[in-house]
Amino acid sequence: MYTYLFTSERLGFRNWILDDLDQLADINNDEEIMEFFPFRPSKENTKDFILRMQQQYSDKGFCYFAVDVLETNKFIGFIGLSEQTYLDDLGSFVDIGWRLHKNFWNKGYATEGANACLDFGFDTIHLDKIYSVAPEINVKSETVMKKIGMQKVKTFQHPKLLNDKRLANCVLYVKDNV
Repeated sequence: MYTYLFTSERLGFRNWILDDLDQLADINNDEEIMEFFPFRPSKENTKDFILRMQQQYSDKGFCYFAVDVLETNKFIGFIGLSEQTYLDDLGSFVDIGWRLHKNFWNKGYATEGANACLDFGFDTIHLDKIYSVAPEINVKSETVMKKIGMQKVKTFQHPKLLNDKRLANCVLYVKDNV
């Protein structure tokens, strides 16, 4: 049993532990899950990600949170907030993102979890805006963005994906704290 930072109806959000490494590495190594990413992270890359998220949570009070199904305490991936700096016109901004094991797709978990993270971002840590980015071809993620009430800002060439013609065109969405 974990201590959760916050919960939604079916999900628990927590900081990362190194025991999450093998399960997240399995998610990151799945071709279907990683379809809209330029590469599949190695186990070492995955460990570095977990350590970065732990540090970001310590420094900022948020991260892409490890997510469990409350009923079973089963780890299913991550949903959360992360500081990004790759868009010159925005400077530093907070991104909401998700990556779930495909066995948990099409059950409403990404939408439910993203809504809980928006509430956390606005009500608990008092962010003014939260953004989301996805390759234009990732229609499923864009659908989640729309379901959680985000508004499309623009389509742009992602500076970290310029060498990947399939993924370079991305969408940027935003939600304001109102």
